[in-house]
Amino acid sequence: MTTITKTTAKPKAPAAEKDATALLRADHAAVIDLFADYEKTRSDTKKKALVAEICTALSAHAQIEEEIFYPAVKAALKDKLLVPEATVEHGGIKDLIAQLEGVEPDGEMYDAKVKVLSENVKHHVKEEQNDMFSKVKASSLDVFELGARMAARKVDLLAARAQGLPHSDVLTR
Repeated sequence: MTTITKTTAKPKAPAAEKDATALLRADHAAVIDLFADYEKTRSDTKKKALVAEICTALSAHAQIEEEIFYPAVKAALKDKLLVPEATVEHGGIKDLIAQLEGVEPDGEMYDAKVKVLSENVKHHVKEEQNDMFSKVKASSLDVFELGARMAARKVDLLAARAQGLPHSDVLTR
């Protein structure tokens, strides 16, 4: 496993390039907005579309964290708690995604699963943003290089998903 370290010179990144934590924060905000939209709608058709979008976004997000972000964070911080806890939280989120993907909205249980998924995601986001991200920013990680790798991988995952491949069938690099 290679550790990414900061270079002494500031990278001259294109305006669109984000550091890893900014990319993840943007993902967090987008999915929280989708959950808010879900809470406002009564249409089963709209609910199903929103859940599909939420599941796609969360699946790609979790995969780039687990493949790229978490290993780099664990190595840089010599972490034995933050990353394992986040990985366990991902397990619960993935279980709920599996229960919701491709299922027709069927009333109370469907809504309850979406609500619990939303609560789990919000808890996970709070811990990452309040605990992990500040430690990452203070570390030697090159967050721009890490962010570029994560953004590229996310594009690949979403493209594969758009072609009908479930996230688990997309080969890792």
